[in-house]
Amino acid sequence: GPAAEGETRGRQRRARTAFTSEQVCRLEKTFQRHKYLGATERRKLAAALQLSEIQIKTWFQNRRMKLKRQI
Repeated sequence: GPAAEGETRGRQRRARTAFTSEQVCRLEKTFQRHKYLGATERRKLAAALQLSEIQIKTWFQNRRMKLKRQI
């Protein structure tokens, strides 16, 4: 019914970002240098890659988790 429909809409998640290979390459290179980004670096990287700071932050979080799993 309409109630259930409204519920799913309210919980809508942002679609997964498809990063370009250039973006991933730059992110990986940055990650090799610093595992954690400060606000300034994140802002600069976001501007350079035309991504949001949240996307950068999330990518780094996910990348650190991936590294943890590999160890």
